Amino acid sequence: MKEFSRRVSQKIDKLTPLQIQNLVEDCYAQTEMFDSIFQSLPSGLIIVDENFCLLKINKAAERFLPFKINPEDSKSEGLAVWKLIDDDEIAKFLQGAYEADKTNISGEYTVSTAGGSVRFIDVYLTPLVKKQNLDKNLIGSIIRIDDVTEKRNQEVLLHRMETLAGLTNVAASVAHEIKNPLGAISIHIQLMQKAIKKKREGDGLLPPAKYAEDYLDVVTQEIERLNKIVVDFLMAVRPISAKLELVNPDKILEDFISFFSPEFSEKQIELESNLCGCDVRLLLDSKLFREVIVNLSQNAIFAIEKKFDVDECSEKSGHISGKISIKSKIAGERYILTFKDDGIGMSDETASRVFEPYFTTKSNGTGLGMAMSYKIIKEFSGDISVKSVLGEGTTFTIELPVPQMEKKLLTFRE
Repeated sequence: MKEFSRRVSQKIDKLTPLQIQNLVEDCYAQTEMFDSIFQSLPSGLIIVDENFCLLKINKAAERFLPFKINPEDSKSEGLAVWKLIDDDEIAKFLQGAYEADKTNISGEYTVSTAGGSVRFIDVYLTPLVKKQNLDKNLIGSIIRIDDVTEKRNQEVLLHRMETLAGLTNVAASVAHEIKNPLGAISIHIQLMQKAIKKKREGDGLLPPAKYAEDYLDVVTQEIERLNKIVVDFLMAVRPISAKLELVNPDKILEDFISFFSPEFSEKQIELESNLCGCDVRLLLDSKLFREVIVNLSQNAIFAIEKKFDVDECSEKSGHISGKISIKSKIAGERYILTFKDDGIGMSDETASRVFEPYFTTKSNGTGLGMAMSYKIIKEFSGDISVKSVLGEGTTFTIELPVPQMEKKLLTFRE
């Protein structure tokens, strides 16, 4: 097509009006075909000039991106493309790329659909180059948008399948827990049956009311215990319904610290925070991530209070009984959060079992808090680990993957 157009331009003055008309019609047909291909592409495409003003957009891009100004509206003329997009993060990404003169970069974002569901999209920025002889002139940029929601959903499904594979150990724990109350119920029912049978064979009178009630009370208590075990089991094995979105974890931590600081002060616990302050966004469920932080806080408070109770040298009046430290940083492609306390600490054996369902050192604990926290972090494709020294304190470390916000694409080649 290029070679044909070049030759025609050289001989246009020699063409008849009919030949020119046929040429124009042929060019129009070719343009229509290329436009149809452009509009039919599954990836969203936005073509912008050197000032990031809109030149052309296809239907897929209009579906994937939220716009506050219709790209086809006359109001969009002369405006930079980020001023048309109704998403602060994406608009900031494009504006930053323009101002820093960056190309061959990308970012992953979450957008909400009209139906309220969340979609994951990758936004790629590549240069639009006009090739003249051996020189390549930058005349604009190409913004490509790909819907990667299914890919993310498959990753979540894979993590859930891995979680289900570990249910064998949970089921074994539940079976062990159920055996004891069932045995107690069976023994007390047999005792009642023997007592009643003996009375029937003797004077025919039933045992005293108090005698029967004692056994029935035990049976009732064990039934309630069984019910609690079953409820806790269902809670432990139930798939986590995580609504993953790209959110800033430090913002969640800042809100948590602001909200819980009065409680720490009331309990005379010093809270130290040192967050990285990076504008990094991770695939998280804000509510579930906050639940993990609350669990870690409650365990830290319990450990500090337990140490305070056994420390005879401590004086409660006006004395800070403990310290909790929350720190975050970026290391490579990981976001690392450490949650440290100077409480009673744990033995190696206890620390090795802290994430097991039903394992607890609290007299009234369910043993599910840290197990659920472990499940949640795994749902986020992360890891959580613990290091503890008995009598000195405990440190929980959470590592979460950072989406590669600036992926280097293939450089332009001839």
